[in-house]
Amino acid sequence: MSWTFDEAAYRRRTAWFQAARFGLFLHWGLYAIPARGEWVRNNEHIPKEAYDPLLREFNPTACDMRAWARMAKDAGMQYAVLTAKHHDGFCLFDSALTDFKSTNSLAGRDFVREFLDACREAGLRTGLYYSLIDWHHPDYPHQGDRTHPMCGNPDYPDDGRDFNRYLEYLHGQVRELCTNYGQLDILWFDFSHDHLRGPAWKGEELMQMVRSLQPDVVTNNRLEVSGEGFGSMATGHPTPYHGDFITPEQFVPPRGLQDISGKPLVWEACITMNNHWGYCARDHFYKPAPLLVRKLVECVSKGGNMLLNVGPDARGRFPEQSQAILREIGRWMEKNRDSILGCGPAPYPKPEYGRYTQRGDKLYVHILENTLGPVPLTGIPADSIQRIRLLPDGSEVPLSRSWVHADWPDLAFADLGENPVLPDPVDTVLEVTLKSHSEAMK
Repeated sequence: MSWTFDEAAYRRRTAWFQAARFGLFLHWGLYAIPARGEWVRNNEHIPKEAYDPLLREFNPTACDMRAWARMAKDAGMQYAVLTAKHHDGFCLFDSALTDFKSTNSLAGRDFVREFLDACREAGLRTGLYYSLIDWHHPDYPHQGDRTHPMCGNPDYPDDGRDFNRYLEYLHGQVRELCTNYGQLDILWFDFSHDHLRGPAWKGEELMQMVRSLQPDVVTNNRLEVSGEGFGSMATGHPTPYHGDFITPEQFVPPRGLQDISGKPLVWEACITMNNHWGYCARDHFYKPAPLLVRKLVECVSKGGNMLLNVGPDARGRFPEQSQAILREIGRWMEKNRDSILGCGPAPYPKPEYGRYTQRGDKLYVHILENTLGPVPLTGIPADSIQRIRLLPDGSEVPLSRSWVHADWPDLAFADLGENPVLPDPVDTVLEVTLKSHSEAMK
């Protein structure tokens, strides 16, 4: 029986994801101990014999998954995704298929189970990241994959390595995650490149298994591509292993993403707070919270989500700078979440001073810099507006009747008053209630 794309099922399972808009990414594992980022084995060509002993040291006694979930929730995030296994092959779950796992460390803990329990308790949707590549498994190609730390080292040939045996392992671990941990909301695969794409992973068979065990789970597109590339959904001819959403990395697309026919695609920009995914003790180049708030608004205004990363340290704590950023974002979200959650693009031109987001008859005007004089509501005629309120406190914002914009009679202007300083220097949000079409025609 040939496979056919079920668009109705696709739309149903991605509906919550498109409404959620803001999530937490968590890159954590043995690489938190050397503290030079999650690609440390690759970057420094560290052999397995020198890296694997970190397992005996891994004991994050300060790790409190409830605290992690609480910080995400307080920041206004709606879902969280944890690295169940990253490229180094170390598993944060109790896999029966390997000894290279957290339950065999000093910690003796199944962190995936703790994470999922904490997120569900906090009311967050749950997601697990799983690396398709694996630098630890003996049957994964050491020379046949240029990302492997030993690629180019003649002491680690591919002779005797059986890739099909590795695929059995990969599929078996995904089965464990889909079977042993209750309902999952997201499976975040990473990543495909060169000849290792879709069919190489037995992608159709893998997704058939995933859908049989987790029919409502949302998956990304990295069985086909990596951070670059849109995948088969963009072509209008999805493969059986298509991803439900596209994953631009460290980048917000210049425009929203559409398929070849112009239909909007579901997407999520994954962004680090500093310049690494995993904990890097010397990387203090953190993006300011105001910038991240504005980038979240930009994603939503273009129909996308933001997945913001934290790399906990070897003790299991969020870096202090990450905590401070999350708190600052949370203060803004507490007052302005209605302009993010459940919102998407507005059918109006982007205003020069900021952005629009919209949900139903509510148009949210994000003012990122003040105007001189009344604020022009670009593309919106005055007679289409029912009322304007300042979102954080609900106070009335009148339509301007000033003579200064008399030459633009078809355009609405909001009167913010005499103070040239915006109420919120990060993003002042107006909630504009639009009239229905029938009301506007009266």
